[in-house]
Amino acid sequence: MDFSHLHVHTQYSLLDGAAPIKPLIQKAKQHGMGALAITDHGNMFGVPQFCNEAKKEGVKPIIGCEFYLAKDRMERSRKVSEENAEKHTFHQVLLAKNETGYRNLSKLCSLGYTEGFYYKPRIDRELIALHKEGLIATTCCLASEINQAILTKGKEEAEKLFVAWLDIFGEDYYIELQRHGIKEQDQCNEVLVEWAKKYKVKMIATNDVHYIDAKDSEAQDILLCMQMGKDFDDPNRM
Repeated sequence: MDFSHLHVHTQYSLLDGAAPIKPLIQKAKQHGMGALAITDHGNMFGVPQFCNEAKKEGVKPIIGCEFYLAKDRMERSRKVSEENAEKHTFHQVLLAKNETGYRNLSKLCSLGYTEGFYYKPRIDRELIALHKEGLIATTCCLASEINQAILTKGKEEAEKLFVAWLDIFGEDYYIELQRHGIKEQDQCNEVLVEWAKKYKVKMIATNDVHYIDAKDSEAQDILLCMQMGKDFDDPNRM
C-alpha cells in the first residue's frame, strides 16, 4: 500500500519543527514515498526550497499550511494574551490541490499576517470560506477546532461544527486520524470514524511529523522548551 505523509512540519515551523528540508525529502524517497506534504505552522516560508528539493529527488511536493484558526481573526482583547493565545486559537490544515488552491493558500497566509496577526498570524472560518477554491481541508490534529469541540463541548455540539466545515468544503473535506498513544486522540478518533461512515467522508491517516529520525526527538523537545519557556527537566512542562 502506498503511503505519503500529509502533515509535516519542517524547520520553518519555528521552535517546533526539527526537520531540515533536504534530508526530510531524501528520507521520504528512501522509504519509497512518491509524494510529501509541507504543512508548517502559520507560514509558507519553506515552500520554495521544499519544491526545489522535491523536484531534484523526484518526489511530488504537496503544498499546504497548518494555520492558526481564530473564531474571529480581527479580535483584539485582553482575553487573547500571549500567555493564553493557544486557548483562543486552533490548528487547521489546508492543502492545495491545484494552482488556484496554491494562490488561495498564499492569500490566506498573507492575510493571517496583515489582518489577523495578534501574537500569531490568525485566520478564521469566514476568511477560509471566501478563499476555499482549490483547497482541501482536514479535521486536523488534537489542537483542531473539531477535536477540541469533541473533548470540551461533547459529541452533539462538535457534530454541528463538523457539518459546518463539511458544508464549506464538501468532497474536499477529509477526516484526519492520528495515533500517538494519547488517550484524548483515541477518544476523538472513535467519534471521527463514526462521522466518516455517517456522512460518507473520506479518511486519511497522518503522523504529525516534526522530525526525521527517532534520535532527533530530544532536539525537537528542546525546541518546544524554548518555545514555552520551560526547563527541559521539568516533569510538568507539558
